[in-house]
Amino acid sequence: MHETSPTNHPGAAHTDGTASALTPRERIAVTCSHREPDKLPVDFGGFFQTGIHVSMVYKLRQSLGLDRPGAPVKVVEVYQMLGEIAPDLRAFLGVDTVNLTGTETMFGFPQTEFKKWRLADGTPVLVPRDFNTQYEPNGELLQWPGGDKSVSPSGRMPQGGNFFDAIVRQPPLDETRLNPADNTEEFQPVAEAELDHYDRLAAKLHTETDQAIICTFGGLTFGDIALVPATFLKRPKGIRDIEEWYVSTALRPDHIKAVFAWQTETAIENLRRLHTAVGDLPTVIQTNGTDFGTQNGPFCSVATYRDLYLPFQKRVNGWIHRNTKWKTLMHCCGGITPLLDAVVEAEFDILNPVQCSARGMEAKSLKQQYGDRLVFWGGGVDTQRVLPFGTPQEVRDQVRERIETFAPGGGFVFSTIHNVQANTPIENLLALFEVLQEYRRETIPPCQGQ
Repeated sequence: MHETSPTNHPGAAHTDGTASALTPRERIAVTCSHREPDKLPVDFGGFFQTGIHVSMVYKLRQSLGLDRPGAPVKVVEVYQMLGEIAPDLRAFLGVDTVNLTGTETMFGFPQTEFKKWRLADGTPVLVPRDFNTQYEPNGELLQWPGGDKSVSPSGRMPQGGNFFDAIVRQPPLDETRLNPADNTEEFQPVAEAELDHYDRLAAKLHTETDQAIICTFGGLTFGDIALVPATFLKRPKGIRDIEEWYVSTALRPDHIKAVFAWQTETAIENLRRLHTAVGDLPTVIQTNGTDFGTQNGPFCSVATYRDLYLPFQKRVNGWIHRNTKWKTLMHCCGGITPLLDAVVEAEFDILNPVQCSARGMEAKSLKQQYGDRLVFWGGGVDTQRVLPFGTPQEVRDQVRERIETFAPGGGFVFSTIHNVQANTPIENLLALFEVLQEYRRETIPPCQGQ
């Protein structure tokens, strides 16, 4: 079991009132405790909703002169096709985080033994050995679970697309024979080999970097629609169709609760074993990836969230808070302001991606109402319109406005609103990092009107 090295740094200041210099690991810890750090904390690639599409990582590295032309970039998440934020790029961008994650991909094969491959646009990349694809006559790219072509494909990248969509492989439902156990195949005791991997990787990240370790660990998120189709299982059973799952949350709530109850017990035991392996080396652990919001508001009522999700989330987060020093992170897209009081009650410390473009998610209002209870991890720039379609000056203006809204007083880690997508103009991405470097050279801007 690993222990965190003690630090005497309380996030306080020198006698002249200026913040003392922090390591990236300390900086994230200070801002997650709602104290003001020495400079703006930044995350790109700390987990799989703060990443950058591999084609954009390639363009960044080429623009910054970090690689020779044609040097491939490793794909670290094959479902969304995210690129590696390697140490040299982390240093240039001022990133304060590193990712502690498992060995298996979203398609059930290991993230090992990389081979060369090319995106449809010609970008050279490295993908895992069992990345086993096939183009269809219509231009679609298919992917198989475990790389096994003897079963049905589980992923599809449309022609001209940049990431995979899940293929629904749900067998016909017999209402009289529905069994919650069929939806729990993926929630099993974590293998000793996987725990050994977490142990070794956590130690490596802790000793070889001074960045905050952000942990992603399977089986903690309830009803994540990216996981329900189980692209990693060769022959998934149970309710695996996305529409049918959503229908079941309204028509079969007891069935869903039975799935969640099994998942909770497994999750807590696995968390206990994970903590034995890695100790308090991680700063943050992601415990939710389920999206409860749409562009115009929550997709479920507050009452439904409190009944169906909150009790299970609170048990997982509560165990973490009672037994570890980790902060709990909720990734949830959309306009979820009506749910935020319940999110706090469920013992989430951090909210990501802070989708300020959704109804009711205005940055100033969020900071005023929840800035003392939730850390805002994201919200730095709109990836739906401004970053991909705005001008470089519009990007600069929004990045400055978001920093000056969210950063004062701590409780803010800069990242984009979800991953940086393919086809983003490189000029816009460079404009974003230009502003970040300006703020990283300065202290956090003073609170306005306080």
